[in-house]
Amino acid sequence: MVLGKCRGLVNNIRARIGMIRRQICSVGTSSVNLKPNVDMPLFPGPQSQWTERLELIHPLSYNRIPIYRVMDREGCVLNPDEPQLEKDFVEKMYRTMILLNTMDTILYESQRQGRISFYMTSFGEEATLIGSAGAIASNDLVYAQYRETGVLMWRGFSVDQCINQCFGNCEDKGKGRQMPLHYGSKSHNFVTISSPLTTQLPQAVGSAYAYKLAKNGQCVITYFGEGAASEGDAHAAFNFASTLKCPVIFFCRNNGYAISTPTHEQYGGDGIAGHGPSYGITTIRVDGNDALAVYNATKVSREYVLAENRPVLIEAMTYRLGHHSTSDDSTAYRSVDEVKQRDSLDSPILRLRRYLEMKGWWNDSKECSWKEETRKNVLKSLARAEKVLKPEWKEMFRDVYYDMPSQLVKQMKFMEAHIEQYRDKYPVDKYMNPV
Repeated sequence: MVLGKCRGLVNNIRARIGMIRRQICSVGTSSVNLKPNVDMPLFPGPQSQWTERLELIHPLSYNRIPIYRVMDREGCVLNPDEPQLEKDFVEKMYRTMILLNTMDTILYESQRQGRISFYMTSFGEEATLIGSAGAIASNDLVYAQYRETGVLMWRGFSVDQCINQCFGNCEDKGKGRQMPLHYGSKSHNFVTISSPLTTQLPQAVGSAYAYKLAKNGQCVITYFGEGAASEGDAHAAFNFASTLKCPVIFFCRNNGYAISTPTHEQYGGDGIAGHGPSYGITTIRVDGNDALAVYNATKVSREYVLAENRPVLIEAMTYRLGHHSTSDDSTAYRSVDEVKQRDSLDSPILRLRRYLEMKGWWNDSKECSWKEETRKNVLKSLARAEKVLKPEWKEMFRDVYYDMPSQLVKQMKFMEAHIEQYRDKYPVDKYMNPV
């Protein structure tokens, strides 16, 4: 039933695109289609019509792109687009949101205790992650920014794997080379996160173009924040995706702040969704705190990009309840009361819980049991990961060259001798094969 609704929406989009194409073709832009008796603009580029009215177009003269939702803040369904999802599927969404929230809380506190070096939470943005992750196929490729732990968790990346990566121990598949939270997993089709802002967007477009050429029936989704959309790489990616017609979903988490920069200082005009039409990209703005609406929007977008080999831009409106990271103190640029008000007014977790309770699928007993279980499991995983040794320090020299250059070999031998001489100055007991 859900698939039928999605296909219906995709067909409506196709029909509108076909109508626009016919209108464009009737105008003509090449020497073959020129009609000297038809007084229409014949310039290459944007298709439009003449006007004799001198008018400056004000940004507010356009209708703002609306925010699509399925539920109100109390979890009540408002329209017939409610996805008829199975109980187990929706319950998995909610359980994963609770698990993510619990792990975020414990790892954030662990960083404050000096047990890990860095962390970023997803407080307030859980629905954007889990709703979108549930709507794409497991073999679709994900390019994340750095607040998409929930997407990877939905795909089966375990709490143990998350925490091992944050500690950078021997069980971390990244061999301890990345900052905490910079996950990557080939088996989960999740490209390793890199810190430089927005580099993932043009890379995602390149992968989507390769998928298009391969005709493999897969698409790419890339996540970013509204702050990242101000980077030049974002605009290059939008333009490449549009002109090359790539099956990529641009998923923007507009959470109100780019570190300390509020949205009113970040951009003018109609938000990030407003960029879409100007680049020729099909666009939707969605309530990012409504997990069902995010699911619907992403599901339809995936159907569309695969059917049309064209990109889609999703702007999910949400609010970052936590600090930007453990390096940030958000009370310097927003009040504690603002955060508390947002949390009490529009919690994505509470909204989905109310929906589940109205369906008769959830109750206080399940809530207490699951929260207790997740907390115990996360703490157990934390204690275990903390005891695992760090990778051998020589790993920092490996996996770059097939044959290590002589200069690099020389540096490694120098460091080996240095550690041997001053081993009492280093925590060698915490590393594999220290000398």
